[in-house]
Amino acid sequence: MKHIPLVIGALLFSTLFHKQGIGLNLSIFSVLALIILVFYNSAAFRQKSTLAYAALYLVTALAVFIYNNSLSIIANTVAFFTLVGHVSEQNSSIYVNWLNGAYSFIAGFFHRNFNLKSKAQKVAVKKDIDYLHLAKIIGTPVAVVFIFISLYKNGNPMFNDLINGINFSFINFQWILVAVCGYYLLSNISKPVIVDPATTKDAQTGNDLEKHGEIKTEDLKKEHQFGFILITALNALIILFLITDVTYLITSDDLRASSFSNQVHDGINALIASIIIAIIIILYFFRGNLNFYTKNKSLKLVAYIWIALNAILVINIIIKDFQYIYYFGLTYKRIGVLIYLVLTVIGLATTFIKVKNIKNFWYLFRINTLTAFSILVVSCTVNWDSYITIYNLNYAKSMDFKYLVKLSNNNTFILKNYMDEHVLDRDKVFAIQKKYKNYLNELKDNSWQEIQFDNFKIK
Repeated sequence: MKHIPLVIGALLFSTLFHKQGIGLNLSIFSVLALIILVFYNSAAFRQKSTLAYAALYLVTALAVFIYNNSLSIIANTVAFFTLVGHVSEQNSSIYVNWLNGAYSFIAGFFHRNFNLKSKAQKVAVKKDIDYLHLAKIIGTPVAVVFIFISLYKNGNPMFNDLINGINFSFINFQWILVAVCGYYLLSNISKPVIVDPATTKDAQTGNDLEKHGEIKTEDLKKEHQFGFILITALNALIILFLITDVTYLITSDDLRASSFSNQVHDGINALIASIIIAIIIILYFFRGNLNFYTKNKSLKLVAYIWIALNAILVINIIIKDFQYIYYFGLTYKRIGVLIYLVLTVIGLATTFIKVKNIKNFWYLFRINTLTAFSILVVSCTVNWDSYITIYNLNYAKSMDFKYLVKLSNNNTFILKNYMDEHVLDRDKVFAIQKKYKNYLNELKDNSWQEIQFDNFKIK
C-alpha cells in the first residue's frame, strides 16, 4: 500500500518527461514531489519552517511555468534540494539542507536499504521487501525461459514462426526505463536521509563564540596592537582610494561606454578584493579570545570604521552602475552588479553583528547562504528580459538593439508591439519578425507537457 503513491508518481514522471522539453511538466513534478514528501513525512510539515520552504518551492515552480528560463529552473532545483534536506532535519542550516537534499535525491534508496551501520536500519530492511529474493524469483526464470525459447526456435520451424509473429513493438522500453528512474528518484525523496557527521556537527554548533582555554592578557595585548595598526593602515588606504575615485568622477568629462565599463568593472574587482580581505582579517582577529579581551574597544572601533568605509565603497559602485545604466541601458551584467552589491551590504552588516555580538564564523555562513537563497528565489519571479527591454527601448540614452533581440523569448511580444508602434529600419524589423515567427512556431509545437504561460497568450 505504501508503494502505490510511488508507482503512480513514477508513471506520471515518465509521462511528463519522456522525450519532452521543460515546461509545465517541471511545475507539475514540483507539486508531485511535494505531495510525496507530505504523504511520507507529515510530521515534518507541522513545522512552520518546512511550510515556508514548501511555499518557496511552489513559487519557483510557478516561475518555471511563467518564464521557463534558466534562472527559474536553477531556482526551482535549489529550492527542491532545500526542501528535501529540510524535511530530513528541520534544525540544520540551509547549506546542510542542500547537502542532505542532493544526497537523498541521488542515493536515498541505497542509504536506507544498504547502510548496515544502524541496527534500526537492519531491522527495517528485514521487515521490508527482500529485493534480492524478488529479483531472483523474477529475473532468473525470465532469463532461463528466453534461453530455452532461443533453443526451441532452432528445433521447430512452426514454433519459430509463432515466436517471430509475436509483436512487442507496442512496448516502449525507453518510457518504462524513465518510469523506473522516476520510481527510484521519488523513492529516494520519500524518506530523506541525513549525511553524518556534517548534519550532527551542524546541529551541535551554535552561533555564539566561546572562550578557548586560558585568557593570556600579554599575548592578547600584542595581537590587539598588531590588529589595530593593520586595520588602521587599511582604513587610510581605502580613504585615499575613495577620495581619488570621487574626484575623478566629479572632474572627468569622459562618458564613453568603454570608460564607464572600466570604471564599474575595476570598482567591482576592488570591492570584491576589499570585502574578502576585510572579512578574512576581521575573522582572524575576532576568531577567539581577543573578543573577550577587556581592552579591545579601539580594535573594534577601527574594524567598525573599515566596515563603514567598505559600505561607502559599495555606494560609490552603485552610483557608477546607475550612471552606466542611465547612459547605456540595462543588461544582465549590470543587474548582476546591483544584486552582488545588495549581497555585499548584507555581508558587511552581518560582519558588523558578528564583531559586536561576538558571533562565530558559522553565524556568517548560515545567515549569508540563507540570504543568497532568498534573493535567488525572489529573482526568479521577475521577468528580467521584459524589464531590460522596456527600459532600454524607452529610457536608455544609447543601447545595443542586437542585445535585446538575443535575449530569451520572454521579451518577444514586447519587441513585436514596439515594432508595430514605431518606425524602425529594415534590419531591426527583420530581426524582430524572425524572432517572433520562430517563437510562435515553438509555442505551437509544444506538447501539453511543454506548455508555458505564453501558450495562452497566442490563443
